[in-house]
Amino acid sequence: MGFKLLSSAEARKAIDALKKEYPNAAYYLNFSTPIDLLVAAILSAQTKDEIVNSITPELFKRYRTAHDYAAANPEELIGYVKRVSFAGNKAKNIMEACKAIESKYGGKVPREMEKLLELPGIGRKTSNTILINAFGIVEGIPVDTWVMKLSYRIGLSKSKKPEEIEQDLMRIVDRKAWHNIAYVLKQHGHKICQSTVPLCSQCLLSGLCPKNGVTASK
Repeated sequence: MGFKLLSSAEARKAIDALKKEYPNAAYYLNFSTPIDLLVAAILSAQTKDEIVNSITPELFKRYRTAHDYAAANPEELIGYVKRVSFAGNKAKNIMEACKAIESKYGGKVPREMEKLLELPGIGRKTSNTILINAFGIVEGIPVDTWVMKLSYRIGLSKSKKPEEIEQDLMRIVDRKAWHNIAYVLKQHGHKICQSTVPLCSQCLLSGLCPKNGVTASK
């Protein structure tokens, strides 16, 4: 069966239903400062949220500022983050990003998308995440693996490229919901639209969703 794209009206209906179902959907990694968030977001790539949240309390006690990370002993930093995937590369990116923040921005995480994208280990998804959750600046929609998967399944976007999916969602979703629609989709994925076998019989979108790519469901 081929891919089915929802019409604009159907897509908005689906989004509205999900927003009502998960009114309290929010960002899922723990942080207190913009630097905390930048570090947690880098660590979260291809790593479960629970693992990141389990290691960051001690990490954030040891390293509090961009200077602390920039001046860190690499082996010591890796020791704190060794449970995440690609710990060595992520530790290197954290240190290099914080060195740039120290030298270019006086130790403060920049509030501009273009400046964030220049930092090592920071892509558009992470830049959106930092702007939205650290500064309340909403320029786009973070597209993670859950957003990619559900956008395709539900028929919100036929693309598999994060940048194109973001543009498709920005056309569908009311701008007032850009700040948390990614977390709405993620929550729906965890609860109902699960990775391997989604619970389609329990889904509020069962009469609307085209189930693109779904080969087995409950």
